[in-house]
Amino acid sequence: MQPDYLWRKEYPQRYMEEAINPNHKKRYDKTLKFLNDHVPPPGKILDLGTRNPFSELMEAKGYEVTNTAGEDLDTDYQFVAESDAELVTAFEIFEHLLAPFNVLRTIKAKKLVASVPLSLWFAKAYWNEKVEWDRHYHEFEPRQFDWLLEKAGWKIIKSEKWTSPVNKLGFRPILRQFTPRYYIVYCERTI
Repeated sequence: MQPDYLWRKEYPQRYMEEAINPNHKKRYDKTLKFLNDHVPPPGKILDLGTRNPFSELMEAKGYEVTNTAGEDLDTDYQFVAESDAELVTAFEIFEHLLAPFNVLRTIKAKKLVASVPLSLWFAKAYWNEKVEWDRHYHEFEPRQFDWLLEKAGWKIIKSEKWTSPVNKLGFRPILRQFTPRYYIVYCERTI
């Protein structure tokens, strides 16, 4: 399996396309506003996942951001356990893990902002046959993600959902206009 950070170096064009994709821009804008509304800068953040365009946006807004290095967070969460960050962010990370409970339970920070893609009844979970880390093992219903967080020792203080429309013709693109695709939460540690 090729670590994420190597893939981004090998394919910088795709990395930059991610930064300017209109669907990503909408998600980035909503995520940044949600983060700023609930945990305004400055702040020391451990952002789960490798460095990406959103890491740079958070830094530009005044956050001090450290990212994980592409390790498999299902089995290697030592870095997370040792972090002294005040806040952990996880934007579209937990759907890639087989067991997100383990890393959620390991986090020492008192605050968490996380987002996940929601399961859509009219579409299968995203799955890249060629790149192992680019697969969704989970796409959640809000109640499933809420329960996962609760069992891992987190209390949801605020949550939001939003759509991810695409500019295509067809039945599914119409459904994407009004069916929520993303779910974001601000949580505080209960234990």
